[in-house]
Amino acid sequence: MSNALQLPIIDLASPDRFSTANSIRKQACIDHGFFYLVNHGVDEELVKKVFEQSSNFFSFPIEEKMKLAIKNHRGYTALYAEKLDTTLTTKGDSKETFYLGPLADGLNQWPLEEDLPSWRSAMETYHQKVLSAGTKLLSLIALSLKLDEDFFWKVGALNEQVGVIRLLHYPGSGDSDSSSEEIYGASAHSDYGMITLLMTDGVPGLQICREKSKQPQVWEDVPSISGWHSSWILVKTVSWNVWKAVAVRLARQDSHP
Repeated sequence: MSNALQLPIIDLASPDRFSTANSIRKQACIDHGFFYLVNHGVDEELVKKVFEQSSNFFSFPIEEKMKLAIKNHRGYTALYAEKLDTTLTTKGDSKETFYLGPLADGLNQWPLEEDLPSWRSAMETYHQKVLSAGTKLLSLIALSLKLDEDFFWKVGALNEQVGVIRLLHYPGSGDSDSSSEEIYGASAHSDYGMITLLMTDGVPGLQICREKSKQPQVWEDVPSISGWHSSWILVKTVSWNVWKAVAVRLARQDSHP
């Protein structure tokens, strides 16, 4: 079952930080667990370039992509290699993924510059910009929890920032097998980590379930807003227990690139 959804909008550039923090607490995280983040500082042209470069990589033959197969949690995972909802009997999620982690640790894998010119520089710039937006958002999250806005820095939670980029490609049922099984692009799951920032290309399919322990589950479609980040919050510590940790999935779409 799926319904349409209206999500709160949080403005990262708003000068009224306390009002914004209050909106994060009451509207975004208690009621929804998921919200749009606008004025986040990630340039539209950079986002377009990252999507283009991501598409270029995923268009390579599988033999070429497997040369960068995942190791140390960085690199490529093939179609059906992951299954986020382990209770399903299907063979895996209908998606390909490329993982990039912190830039300074030397563990990332990169396509050859001669094969994908400017691919690495685009991803490195995007990583830095999104990490900056995330750290700004965390100061507002601290305020929303009635803490000092530099709380996460003071306790050392951000001393070693582990920002991970996952480039995702959902091929759609027309490009995968014709099995009658119900296969998702990303099966139902709750994310780990402090926050997740998700940039979409406007293709529908993303859904959330705000009351994941209730049956039957109600799945709501998340509409896309061009050029904006759609971000959800995963609450995993006792002190944050006032917030929702929603379940997320991506229904497979024939039209998805």
